[in-house]
Amino acid sequence: VQLQASGGGLVQAGGSLRLSCAASRNILTITRMGWYRQAPGKQREWVADISRASGTNYADSVKGRFTISRDNAKNTLYLQMNSLKPEDTAVYYCNAVRSAVVDWGQGTLVTVSS
Repeated sequence: VQLQASGGGLVQAGGSLRLSCAASRNILTITRMGWYRQAPGKQREWVADISRASGTNYADSVKGRFTISRDNAKNTLYLQMNSLKPEDTAVYYCNAVRSAVVDWGQGTLVTVSS
């Protein structure tokens, strides 16, 4: 599946952004979708994921501030990010897991200024 992430940008600390990830196929066929991020000089880290049944999981660093969701009719994954902090600055990637196949989007840059 091809994934197209969008919605990144520059925001002040305390602000909000919503990331989108559009899939090229029916996401009901995808077992799990998620968001990862990679800050400059750091390894890519898991942020959140959502199952086909809409069960969600979050990294402790974003719990209570970020919300992952999916719109099956639009074949789109979202990440609502509130109360953003400078340490949330990173390139954010979406992924999709089907059986043993993992597909990645191209990433969208989020910059949070202090």
